[in-house]
This record gives sequence, C-alpha cells and structure tokens, in this order.
Amino acid sequence: MSEVVAAPESLTVRKKRRAQQSIVDAADELFRAHGFENVSVTDIAARAEVGRTTFFRYFGDKAEVVFAHEQRMLDTITDIASHDSVEIAYTPAEAIDQLQPIVLELCAQASADPAGYTLHYELIAKHLELRARDALKTQLIADTLSDLLVSRGTPENVAIFAAQIALACAQTARRRTSNPRTLVTETRVAFEQVHLRA
Repeated sequence: MSEVVAAPESLTVRKKRRAQQSIVDAADELFRAHGFENVSVTDIAARAEVGRTTFFRYFGDKAEVVFAHEQRMLDTITDIASHDSVEIAYTPAEAIDQLQPIVLELCAQASADPAGYTLHYELIAKHLELRARDALKTQLIADTLSDLLVSRGTPENVAIFAAQIALACAQTARRRTSNPRTLVTETRVAFEQVHLRA
C-alpha cells in the first residue's frame, strides 16, 4: 500500500500560517498580561506587527483568536476524511470505535501547548461570550465528526449519536483533569467506560 505524501505548502500558504500564528501568539501574550476584556484588536495587531486589515483577513474579532485551534481541529477531521478507507459503521459501538482515534488526536492537538490550553479554558471560564462561542464551536466539531461518518456510509442517526458520545468523552476528560498533559489519557479512559457500559 502506498503512503499518501502531502504536497509541499506554497509560499503564500506558509506566509498566511505565519501571520495567523503571530496574531494568535500576540493575543495570548496580551490576554495573559492584561485580561481578555482589556485587550483590543488594535493592541493585538500592533503586538503581532500586522495591520488591522491583516488581522480581519484571518479573524472576525478578538474572540475568534481564542478559538484559532478549533479550525485546525476541523482541518484535521477533513484531512482524515479525504485519506481514509474505513468500513461502514452500522452500530453506535462501531461508529464510536472509528471516532476514538480521531478524538484522541484532536485532544493531543488541543493540549500540545499546555500553557495555551490552560489560558484558553481560563478565558472561557471568565467570559460568558466565550462560553457561548465555545458551545457553538464544540457543536461544529460534533457535526463535522458526524458528517465524516455519514460520508463513510454510516446511517445518519447512528453517526449523530456516535459523534455526540465521542465528543462527550473528550468533554468528560477535560472536566476530570485540569492538567493538559493527562487529557489524552483521561479521554481514553472515558472511551473505555463507554465500552464497559455498552
């Protein structure tokens, strides 16, 4: 079986990623130092050494910067969907099994930067606006996981149920541990508990 090799990124894509990352890094630094409510888009753009126009090319507002990693998660799911050839999952248990490695990968990505992970959830806990947006982003990830299963041929009702359960495992792990370094392990434990009750 031949391995899929990704084409190298173009200079334009690399520049875009660098600009986005510099905005995210600047925002994180400012949010840490001054709090979310005391930082403006102008402050973030100035710290990132980009113009406001560049900021708004990548992010709709400063709250979107807090959720920059969610887009990478969605991209990961899309990438997996474009390269996999998995059997159809007909039962919730089969569908949850298919989603488990994907959700574990998403947890690994989310917690790869422990300081950033901690800041992210501290900001969400303190701001109602961010909590509401977090709920929407979480549902978008669940919908994307469900769509992935449906694209493989899984019945829609099974796919929706499995995606909600799989994401609930990650949410359970996040509530069980405040240490990002144990997020993946706790998520795996949550999946095991689902299987024990099935």
